[in-house]
Amino acid sequence: MIILIPAYEPDARLVALVTELSQAAPETHVLVVDDGSGEAYSAVFDAVRTLGAEVIGHEVNLGKGYSLKVGFRHILTRYPGAAVVCADSDGQHRVRDILRVADRVALHAGRPDAPVVLGGRRFTGQVPMRSRVGNTLARQAFRFTTARSIRDTQTGLRGYPATLLEGLLGVYGDRFEYELNTLLEASAAGRPIDEIDIETVYLQDNASSHFRPVADSLRVMRPLLVYGAVSFGSFLVDLLALQIFVAATGSLGLGVVAARMVSASVNFMLNRSLVFTTAQPRRLRREAAAYAGLAVSLLAASYVGLTLFTQLGLPLLAAKLATDVILYLVSFQVQRRVVFARSRPQPSLSVPTVTRPVGCASGAGSPPARA
Repeated sequence: MIILIPAYEPDARLVALVTELSQAAPETHVLVVDDGSGEAYSAVFDAVRTLGAEVIGHEVNLGKGYSLKVGFRHILTRYPGAAVVCADSDGQHRVRDILRVADRVALHAGRPDAPVVLGGRRFTGQVPMRSRVGNTLARQAFRFTTARSIRDTQTGLRGYPATLLEGLLGVYGDRFEYELNTLLEASAAGRPIDEIDIETVYLQDNASSHFRPVADSLRVMRPLLVYGAVSFGSFLVDLLALQIFVAATGSLGLGVVAARMVSASVNFMLNRSLVFTTAQPRRLRREAAAYAGLAVSLLAASYVGLTLFTQLGLPLLAAKLATDVILYLVSFQVQRRVVFARSRPQPSLSVPTVTRPVGCASGAGSPPARA
């Protein structure tokens, strides 16, 4: 088991964390990734290196998600087969909770359906407003998108079985949005997510956190926001086309078909280029065929819904709204899981002019002990 700690401009709390880890679990290997903190913080990294931690990193700040990927790639290369527990460097995670997550990961080791393990905070007591707002936004967005309820989608305390590490390299995002995206990917793949209660710790009103409530919450939710905007725009196109074609033909069935063909073409191209970002010419035909199948299915469902609601006495506009709201989440999930599913793996993360090892503990090249 390897404890992976991304660190940007850390202070003595990182040293205290590594000290306590080395005392509580001396057999566990600690890997720290310096996310471009600069020379002013070299003493902190020297201190944890002296304590036995391995330190790697890059010269400029590239984000938490990028640093986690650098750590995963290093572990895959140097310590194949090791499971990983990720923890934050700012003292928010108690060592006993880190080890509880490690124990839960080890409990499921070797299972093909081994879960992602989260250390979830309950956000009780005096929680800083920016932390409460950021986590609430992310939690509700995740529930809306996946229909799965996770209390703490932004926790940095996470355990990953060894079999997931290569896939984690291909998850989109280099900053705080990366951690939400890993959960979205796990949910889309049907991977179990095991959440255990941990202590909620905020030191000095969470002043050391680099999470920006507005900017980073928007970054975290960007795919959902863009998907919503594209869907709304496609809905307006579909609604306008429906009114035009029904008025022109006098047939609800023909109007639904013609309007959906127009709006589906717009929706496909915008989702492909803006939401799921899989614009690869060699995959265009496969994606178009899969989307066409989805569109036909949604068309049939839309016609059934419109017929049902209009027969119940709803006007056409109200029936259209009710039907499309129901189909909205279904369409997102099918597009994420099937139509625009990412190719695996995507391990290339190197930035040769920037990323470099900044040192390692003596003996770091030997395989770490397994939990």
